[in-house]
Amino acid sequence: MDIAADPPDLDQPPNPAISEAVNAAEAVLRRRYGAKIQLAEPEDLGGSKLSTVVRVRVAATPFSLPRTLVVKRYNPPMPSEAFVREAVSYQLFTALTAEERMCPELYAHDGTAGVIVIEDLGRAPTLADKLLGDDARAAERALLSWARSLGRLHATTAGREADFDALMRRLSSAKVKGDPLAVNGPAAIERLPQLLEDVLGVHTPAHVFERAERTRWLLATSRHRGFSPSDLCPDNNLITSRGVRFLDFEGGCVRNIMLDAAYLRVPFPSCWCAFALPAGMTEAMFAAWRAEVRVMWPDLADDSVVLPRMLDAQLFWVWASTFWFLPRPGEQDGPIDSHLPSPRRSVSLAARWRHLCDEAARAGADNIVEHAQAVVDALSKKFGPDLKLPMYPAFR
Repeated sequence: MDIAADPPDLDQPPNPAISEAVNAAEAVLRRRYGAKIQLAEPEDLGGSKLSTVVRVRVAATPFSLPRTLVVKRYNPPMPSEAFVREAVSYQLFTALTAEERMCPELYAHDGTAGVIVIEDLGRAPTLADKLLGDDARAAERALLSWARSLGRLHATTAGREADFDALMRRLSSAKVKGDPLAVNGPAAIERLPQLLEDVLGVHTPAHVFERAERTRWLLATSRHRGFSPSDLCPDNNLITSRGVRFLDFEGGCVRNIMLDAAYLRVPFPSCWCAFALPAGMTEAMFAAWRAEVRVMWPDLADDSVVLPRMLDAQLFWVWASTFWFLPRPGEQDGPIDSHLPSPRRSVSLAARWRHLCDEAARAGADNIVEHAQAVVDALSKKFGPDLKLPMYPAFR
């Protein structure tokens, strides 16, 4: 959710989707507060194919409300799974203290209209802005702050799964539940060996496939569970004066925190903004995250506990993201996102398999090492010998 958009172009004709979002927000605020609240000067913040997102000024209200709010209205049919997950996620955090809340405050929501009204965090830069900028120190500070904040997010929401599930049942007649990755992730792992064979000519031995299949345990119940936004891409994390604030909870759920922790090591496996980090940066980020979560889960201070789990999560994400991003026969080896600064797919995937090879070697997982190296070699042979992932612009 972009809340740092340029000012609106007043010469443009009104967008019907924006007008509908503002009208829906006024209606839900009226029901929530029992009086008319007038909103004005809507500013388009981008949204997505699923929704319209606008910043609005509170023009008239008998109550004490912020000067501006952010409105997100989902496209029909409603209530969609994405709306339910986002509304429930904001409800969960709004019930916490201001110090514990690491996202915008929820002011109102309505499932029938598919609208949520949340706090406006202003025009703070995102983590993506920092990484794509030209200040290495600022980017490093932002990454470490994000890693610490992710750890606090996990620790703060430990033991709140029952609360999340109760809110989910109350809002969803369709019984939305679980981790949205629980379907797409295993399907990707199951189908990747055939794709590697078809595209790269790489055979996946049965024992390697079985090892990857075992990472499904990450999607089952475990004691290391906390809230996850699911989409932890850099553009969904605001760097504010009060610390990092997480946005976009369309996939919000409670799940094994190691799946999020692997974003520190891969990094950002499901995202367009996936360049390389300086040497030692991922280790520093992991240490920052670990310092926060071990307060709630002391066993995560033990390398023999946390490192095998991290390798499993890394293996899961490398396999899944390869299935999602590997160019199919006849498909161009273009950037991950053609409209945003992104590396080529083959370059990004080669870096992930190379890193997996290194981490598996440290863990003594020779079967993973041999297969990962075969994939790297095949990617280089098919897409070019120089598949070196460039650094984020801030570190170049």
